[in-house]
Amino acid sequence: MRMRIKESERSMVNEPIRIAQVIGKANLSGVDTVVMEYYRHINRERIQFDFIIDGYDETPVDEEILQLGGCIYKVAPYEQNVFESVNQWSKIFKENRYQMVHAHLNTLNVFPLYAAWRAGVPVRITHNHSTAASGEGKKTKMKYVLRLLARLFATHYCACSAFAGKWLFGESFYDSGKVRLIKNAIDIEKFSYNEQVRNRIRREFHLDGKLVVGHVGRFVYQKNHDFLIDIFSEIHKENADAVLVMVGSGELEQEIRQKAESFGLTGSALFLGIRNNVNDILQAMDVFLFPSHYEGLGMAVIEAQAAGLLTIVSEAVPREAKITDLMEYCNLSQPASVWAEKVLALIKAGSYERQTQNEELEQAGYDIIEEANRLQGWYEAVSIKQNI
Repeated sequence: MRMRIKESERSMVNEPIRIAQVIGKANLSGVDTVVMEYYRHINRERIQFDFIIDGYDETPVDEEILQLGGCIYKVAPYEQNVFESVNQWSKIFKENRYQMVHAHLNTLNVFPLYAAWRAGVPVRITHNHSTAASGEGKKTKMKYVLRLLARLFATHYCACSAFAGKWLFGESFYDSGKVRLIKNAIDIEKFSYNEQVRNRIRREFHLDGKLVVGHVGRFVYQKNHDFLIDIFSEIHKENADAVLVMVGSGELEQEIRQKAESFGLTGSALFLGIRNNVNDILQAMDVFLFPSHYEGLGMAVIEAQAAGLLTIVSEAVPREAKITDLMEYCNLSQPASVWAEKVLALIKAGSYERQTQNEELEQAGYDIIEEANRLQGWYEAVSIKQNI
């Protein structure tokens, strides 16, 4: 077990409630981004987050967490040896005398929450951000098995959407009101459409005069990059000036790079890797594609709509994610050519004027300032009730 701790004198007087946030790899994926956004905007004099991160590698958020007053603990990757992870989680919870643990590993939450129960942590929060679909073999089967244990060892239940809440905890349990919705809120102003930023990014990546099709997501089965390349290939046949911009990294990246090359798209498919300025990259795009196999919500489509982008998603994306009229659905059973036709038809319609969508996002509850205040109030209420 490795850990990096911000050295400081911690007075017991007026000390903030310190909550252990159990997350995955911290590689700026949707879940990590959500937790970090709440951390940046919550009142850290009253609520502090410590992060238990899967794996020993340095992450893009390590330095920021320490600067914001949080502690970082690195544990053995659970996919290699979950029993070792449980032992390390339990030791961390016990040694630091945490009173509240908030787990974000979806169906795997049962493991860190068992560790928290074993360590005597009174408040154990399970938070689901995802669902499942056929196509991942043993992984899919394991999700359905672990779903049966979803409420075991938890004292409180959260989800990013009603769809995700019902999938993991069951429809009747969700309808009982026991599951708290915590929106995947964003800094709306940061993502709002900005023409100056758009022009700057398009110049930087030599995109002037191009039709820019965009995607943000990890290169994993869930995000369906394989089909994304198929769709873009059809678009490129009709518009040779089209460019596909992909942000993210993951286990399937090399495979997708090879496919793009085999389709003759080497110069037209840009792989930008992990970026800390996704808000700026979105400004340069003309249309956003999100053909996921499954989603708990789809953080990226919230951000895309905030940036005023035409957004086309699969039917796997929950209806709750449709905040504006900019988002449209297309079924994965449809061939890539149909998706491409939809993209080109929307672009050719001529009635699309890029603009900010701030009001719609605020009304839908995706303003991080408001939602961080709401989350803080809930943590404090739970703390008072538990006499923490």
